[in-house]
Amino acid sequence: MNITTILDQIDMGSIALPEFQRGYVWNREQVRGLMNSLYRRHPIGSLLVWETKTEQAIDHARGDGKLSTGSVKLLLDGQQRITSFYGVVRGKPPQFFDGNVEAFTGLHFNLEEEIFEFYALLKMKENPLWVNVTELMQQGVGIFIQRLLKVSELAPKLTIYINSLNKLEGIKNINLHIEEVSGEDKTVDVVVEIFNTVNSGGTKLSKGDLALAKICAQWPDARNELKARLTKWKKAGFEFRLEWLLRCINAVITGEAMFSALKDVKTVTFQDGLYKAEKAIDTLLNLISGRLGLDHNRVLGGIYAFPVMVRYLVGRGGHLRDHKERDKLLYWYVHTLLWGRYAGSTESVLTQDLHVLESEDNPLDQLIANLRQNRGDLEIKAIDFQGWGMGARFYPLLYMLTRVHQAQDWDSGIELSKHLLGKHSCLQVHHIFPKSLLYKGGYPQ
Repeated sequence: MNITTILDQIDMGSIALPEFQRGYVWNREQVRGLMNSLYRRHPIGSLLVWETKTEQAIDHARGDGKLSTGSVKLLLDGQQRITSFYGVVRGKPPQFFDGNVEAFTGLHFNLEEEIFEFYALLKMKENPLWVNVTELMQQGVGIFIQRLLKVSELAPKLTIYINSLNKLEGIKNINLHIEEVSGEDKTVDVVVEIFNTVNSGGTKLSKGDLALAKICAQWPDARNELKARLTKWKKAGFEFRLEWLLRCINAVITGEAMFSALKDVKTVTFQDGLYKAEKAIDTLLNLISGRLGLDHNRVLGGIYAFPVMVRYLVGRGGHLRDHKERDKLLYWYVHTLLWGRYAGSTESVLTQDLHVLESEDNPLDQLIANLRQNRGDLEIKAIDFQGWGMGARFYPLLYMLTRVHQAQDWDSGIELSKHLLGKHSCLQVHHIFPKSLLYKGGYPQ
């Protein structure tokens, strides 16, 4: 089937994307590489689709677009390529799109060098040898030939340029082989297994992607529900990845760090775990923001301590007994941040800490003891700051101290906060003395 027909079928709802597929993840370099391969007529692989009845596809297709009657082909392998074709040719994403449109916006082709690059004003403005690929695909070669004819010095190579234009437009007519998975025996579970196997190569799917694929097969709205929570926290200044939220939910439901523990979890159990995890995360963010002053994304480090804290909080009915328990939990959290508790083997360390919650009578004491055993002690020394910049984990500590001790603006006397209003009121980081003056004074870095 040629590319034009594939794109037409997407518009008609004959080809769609299953909900258990993750979003569009390609970058500009991958899009450019794909178009270069197509232009040079290099093989780019086949597509794999699941052909199923429309009434079944409605429950498992992403987006709100209208599906064709009868049957629908759901893409199992080829989403990134097809979405890239669609974006470049149509100049907009398909209705099932979930990603960054900048990855395929503004692609241009140079007729002289026969290369693809994304738009650069100084290099390409008013240069007829740079062709807007989307404009060519939509309007044909005619207008570009007219532009070339207006530049007399291009006449000697006009035939070569026209051939390149035709070759570029001809990408739309390249045929792609489509393999189909169909039949009554191809249940959603079977198709998800095929999907996971096929997608073991290329741009790697994370363990979280594969776990979510299985969940979305039974609850198609799962991804949207998770993303709604992430959007809520982003508006509050905290930006998390979907996989992080899935870890917190996994901890609530199973008490495990490995996503494989979600394999046989029922939809109603997962929905309950999402609700409890959300409430616990809200509580923890309010607690950490209010008590420690870590009130936005840049200073909220150690986020993989959250699955442990969420599990702990949910196990106590969502409430801490008193200020002593609260401060002990925060003390442990701050030290996981300072010493990079989860910076290495995240899953294995999470497994160890989650098991402490189940096996100890005083789990917070044991979690702190484990940290102290790994470190020798939990005392912060001056040498710990040596060689670190503001991107290090000690920057949140300094910010925390300014907030906990109500540090004030030197001029206005207003207590410092990330959320001050006014053009010049946002928190910034500067050197107290210009580095050049310190170097001149003989001070080492």
